[in-house]
Amino acid sequence: MQDQIALGSTEAHLGQRGLLGILDDRFMNLPPETWHSSRNVRAAVSLVLSGGKPDILRKLLEQGSSVVSETDRPLIEGALAYVEGREEAAQNVLAALDPRVLPPTLGAQLALVQSALVVRKSAAKSDELLDFVRLQAPGTLLEEAALRRQVFVASQTNDIGKFQSLATDYLRRYRHSIYAGNFRQRLASALTRIDFGKESARFDGIVAMMSELEPEARRELYLLAARASIEQGLTTSARMMADKAQELAGQDKPSAARAKLYQAASAITSPEGINGAVGDLRSLDRSVLAASDLTLLDSALAMASQIRTLPGMVADQAKEAKPVVTKVAESQPTQGLEQLQSLSRARDALSRVDQLIKK
Repeated sequence: MQDQIALGSTEAHLGQRGLLGILDDRFMNLPPETWHSSRNVRAAVSLVLSGGKPDILRKLLEQGSSVVSETDRPLIEGALAYVEGREEAAQNVLAALDPRVLPPTLGAQLALVQSALVVRKSAAKSDELLDFVRLQAPGTLLEEAALRRQVFVASQTNDIGKFQSLATDYLRRYRHSIYAGNFRQRLASALTRIDFGKESARFDGIVAMMSELEPEARRELYLLAARASIEQGLTTSARMMADKAQELAGQDKPSAARAKLYQAASAITSPEGINGAVGDLRSLDRSVLAASDLTLLDSALAMASQIRTLPGMVADQAKEAKPVVTKVAESQPTQGLEQLQSLSRARDALSRVDQLIKK
């Protein structure tokens, strides 16, 4: 059932809740002697790590060594600590356990948990554990989760080659997963960590990766990444993303206007491009732009005006220019609200992407 969830079955996702409830009740009502077997204890741990209620693990710990062996106790304690959100306690217990000696499914579940617990301290170790999960449980929801997480471990460690390879694999195989929306949100964020002004050769790989998506979904991700890149001052990245979005805009006037806005906003800090950029900004149809984009438009025009009033210093100003939104924000007391609006609209856009991809 969980494997069907990885492929996007909402029916399986809903059905899982009912099945887990039935299994929770059955496990809680089993006689004490059931837990003399390590196999049954491991089944209970696997159930909880699959989304079942942790009550059964609390019950096993309460029954003591007369029912549960000391060998099984660390696995129970660690799993319970993890699902209860006690990360330090979970790490202290589970770090010593070897997922390779457990049955494949439980071993993969344990490795997935261990990877989440160590990622902040050792991305390399987390990456190694996620490799293990994918090898142990191919084609399952466990592999989907491992692949989804591993993409961003690669992004954080600046392993761009692995990032592109894993992201392409995910989009190709799990694009309809129930959890793919989370992946796409994080993918848009990860793209803004790459400065294509310094690593332009990598852009072709990103374009190839994005080709796994439908044109409409691809366009939305390019637009989101372009906007975020502008706010971070990565103007070359913003222009490249906006150019791709413009190619995909077609007859969609709001998308074409957004792409043109981001193209122009990324060009105002260039002495060669500022005049054309200002012309493009002034030609935009304000009626098709969202409030957050109107703020960006006004900020870009104001910044361009500031640059133009410094004769002989345009080049220096361009080199030192801060992100467009940040530069003008100092004089805008309402920026906090505007930023919240921007984030809200970004989430709405990502929801539209999810719907497009599932069609």
